[in-house]
Amino acid sequence: MSVLTLVGKPGCHLCEEMRTVVLRVLTGTAIELLELNVEDDAALEARYVFEIPVLLLDGQEILRYRTTEAELRQRLGDALSS
Repeated sequence: MSVLTLVGKPGCHLCEEMRTVVLRVLTGTAIELLELNVEDDAALEARYVFEIPVLLLDGQEILRYRTTEAELRQRLGDALSS
């Protein structure tokens, strides 16, 4: 099973938008969603504090900031088929 990680923080409007898109796209898939608060991990904060939200598929970055359902489906499909 693949894991899609959403790196964000509470109160982040873009993070909430990304989460909404992700939840719609993942419905009915075998991909697990893991949400991480960038403020809870010093390494994540150092890397992404000004770059959130970030989506990582199995640890590899696939998107930042904003996406659409169509774009996320394409990125997931591309990443999973490689």
